[in-house]
Amino acid sequence: MTDICAMPATDLAEAVRRGEISPVDVVQAVSDRMDAVEPVLHAFCTTTIDLARSQAEDLARRIAAGEEVGPLAGVPVGIKDLVATKGIRTAMGSKAYEDFVPDEDDIVVERLKAADALIIGKTNVPEFGYSGVGHNPVFETTRNPWNPAMTPGGSSAGSGAAVAAGMGPIAVGSDGGGSVRIPSAHCGLFGMKASMGRVPLYPGCRDERYPGASSWESLEHIGPMSRTVADSALMLSVMAGPDPRDRHTIPTSDVDWTGCLSTGVEGLRVAFSPNLGYAAVDPAVREVVQNAVSVFEKELGCDVEQADPGFDDPYAAFWGIVALDTDLRGMRRLAAENEISPHLADFLARPWTAEDLTDAAMTRKSVNNKMWRFMANYDLLLTPTLTVPPFPVHMQGPEKVDGRMVPSFQWLSFTLPINMTGQPAATVPAGWTEDGLPVGLQIVGRHLHDETVLRAAAAFEAAAPWHNRWPALIRP
Repeated sequence: MTDICAMPATDLAEAVRRGEISPVDVVQAVSDRMDAVEPVLHAFCTTTIDLARSQAEDLARRIAAGEEVGPLAGVPVGIKDLVATKGIRTAMGSKAYEDFVPDEDDIVVERLKAADALIIGKTNVPEFGYSGVGHNPVFETTRNPWNPAMTPGGSSAGSGAAVAAGMGPIAVGSDGGGSVRIPSAHCGLFGMKASMGRVPLYPGCRDERYPGASSWESLEHIGPMSRTVADSALMLSVMAGPDPRDRHTIPTSDVDWTGCLSTGVEGLRVAFSPNLGYAAVDPAVREVVQNAVSVFEKELGCDVEQADPGFDDPYAAFWGIVALDTDLRGMRRLAAENEISPHLADFLARPWTAEDLTDAAMTRKSVNNKMWRFMANYDLLLTPTLTVPPFPVHMQGPEKVDGRMVPSFQWLSFTLPINMTGQPAATVPAGWTEDGLPVGLQIVGRHLHDETVLRAAAAFEAAAPWHNRWPALIRP
């Protein structure tokens, strides 16, 4: 492994700013890593190494001239293919958009460019993000660096695989039902969705001209994925902040994204829910997560007790909210004209009624109310991130977990509700199974208490570090 590909974004940006590493050399190192592992992983559906090299050359000239450069100077970043990139194909895993090139950047892409990050490509997704895995009708299936026979999770599938394999220390994900946390958990990474409205979205989820791309408005978050907590905190310091193009955004002046990481969590009141009262959980996940939770109590000084928020499984209501946010007329037209994923075809073919949608809205209100009342007694809620370790590619999810028959999306039981509430939530690598597959621990905070989640993640990382553990695929 080259030193550049192993460096955290925080260290890499500092070395580039000081002139110790050339940003052009950074691009070359990442390009070499792509050449080595992309034929196996297929993390990127569109690469932009020439663009990154041009950005790097310009950055090098500015540094040589003594100009001030951005906080992500010379850091390679992959952009999820649901996030608009001006002049770069954004296919969204769909035949309907196979050759679509946006005429504007998403807000987060504008901000990453302004921070002098280097755009190395678009990372692969399931069609329109309506899935937690990494295959679609257009591109090769993305695979997990820890075991290429397994899924990396999704919908930010390529972002997870890219960072886990050292193709850039950071990547952009989006999270409507867990899609930052899912692949981060399956790929042994840190990933976070901040409180709803912290990071603005546009045109993603907001532009009514593009069926499919305009979905998930009341659930979606943009979030960072990285090998360290500090790298994601640095990304959030760049990406967060209000923008008039997104009516949901809120001020972030009360969040010190990077300064909060060293303050610790001693004395915090922490609830641990191993199954939210209803989820079937794989025994290997239970064991790894239980051991991780014990770190909070025995080493970090938290007051931990087992407790459930008290809501019933909101799985059906979640999909009702997705339907309410979806341009059903427009997407049904696309489905009639293009090959689409079978699970998406089934979703669109369902005869959604007004009662289905209003029932879903009422359930979301109930989940929110139960959750804020529950969180009034706790600073954090800990759960498994997912009910299962990584499973084979070309599945939507296991049909049997811990001896129980379950719906194919049941493995997302812990992530979906937190999109309904809009709370900040992160996943940290809790450990690995006996066969070497990553397992995530989800850390949920009170609404708008983003710093508490980051503090907890950083404290756990210090107590149980993971960032130097790499998949065998890329070990020297």
